[in-house]
Amino acid sequence: MNLLNVLLQVPVVENVTEATELRMSLWSMAVQGGWIMLILAIASVIAVYIFVERFITINRAAQNDNMFMESIRGYMKEGKLNDAKVLCQRTSTPLSRMIEKGISRIGKPLNDIQTAIENVGNLEVSNLEKGVALLAMISGAGPMLGFLGTVIGMIRAFYDMSMAGNNIDIELLSTGIYQAMVTTVGGLIVGILAFIFYNILVAQIDKVVNLLESKSVEFMDVLNEPAK
Repeated sequence: MNLLNVLLQVPVVENVTEATELRMSLWSMAVQGGWIMLILAIASVIAVYIFVERFITINRAAQNDNMFMESIRGYMKEGKLNDAKVLCQRTSTPLSRMIEKGISRIGKPLNDIQTAIENVGNLEVSNLEKGVALLAMISGAGPMLGFLGTVIGMIRAFYDMSMAGNNIDIELLSTGIYQAMVTTVGGLIVGILAFIFYNILVAQIDKVVNLLESKSVEFMDVLNEPAK
């Protein structure tokens, strides 16, 4: 039994050693990328932060509470405008703030009410888009930074080659080649992730825009009901 236990444990030790060597190799490769990799790492952290923060915020704004509009409709039919405003303030969403502005303009021409609602809706969408432009910039700048690291790495490799004369070996060129290849991969990874994050957020914002437009039309229909 003791011999069997020893035989069973040997592969586990070897696997752990191989995994450790792999992690050390990947880390050393990243370090060889130089200062470009540091910029890419910072950019990736910023991209992830913007995506998570905006995704949560936009998802909250995209929630469609049918009971909210039903309550607003009921309050308005009963003439309880103050109660409708209190409900909007308590709900505190882009939709509720837009509807609150419309309620505060009741008594003025319908065109003025609709314009006020649209202005608030545009401001709310603009607030949701904060940071999205930076995410788009990272998606474009990431691969370019990686390409810059590639050029710098190749220049370094050729410079080392020219200075070595006839004593050229692979170890001499490895530093520049490492930098050239690693920064390219790092830049592509950051750029692809930022591009995916950007498009996900844009799709979510489009949902919010459609929601606000449909609810503004519904609100204007409520205002037009007494005239029928």
